[in-house]
Amino acid sequence: MTGAVRLEQVDERNLEPLLSVAAAEAEPEDVMPPVDAPAGWSLARRDAFREFHRASFGGLGGPTRTQMYAIVAGGEVVGMVRMTLRDEPGTVETGMWLGRSARGRGLGAAALRELLHAAAAAGMRTVVADTTPANTGAISVLRKCGAELREEGGKLHARMCLDSALPAH
Repeated sequence: MTGAVRLEQVDERNLEPLLSVAAAEAEPEDVMPPVDAPAGWSLARRDAFREFHRASFGGLGGPTRTQMYAIVAGGEVVGMVRMTLRDEPGTVETGMWLGRSARGRGLGAAALRELLHAAAAAGMRTVVADTTPANTGAISVLRKCGAELREEGGKLHARMCLDSALPAH
């Protein structure tokens, strides 16, 4: 089943729902940078999750040069997708995670399509992403959104040109 999604900029209003989904349906290392904290979703790790996301509240023009979006499906936050300015002009890097219950339903491709439109609206020409050759879910989403894929050094690099027709909503 493919679901419709909308993206909401991550802010204080949706940060706690985002953390709830992450803690219930994802591993910390899949949704945030490593931190020196007890294993699992400890209080210290939850605080680090909040601070990691708050650091990007300034968006593309802020100190992290990153805009994060909560992925909302059926009125519920189900994951996060981001875009981060790269040094190459007109280029952002994207990354995404979905809670386990949202995977395999077409929501990842729908969220990436929305992100591509947001990137184009922000004046970007290219969206890039990196994953591993074993991440079949990410590879499927990238392919559905027209990414050119190449493997190098054990990583899979994806490039989506926004100058060509954007994927339909």
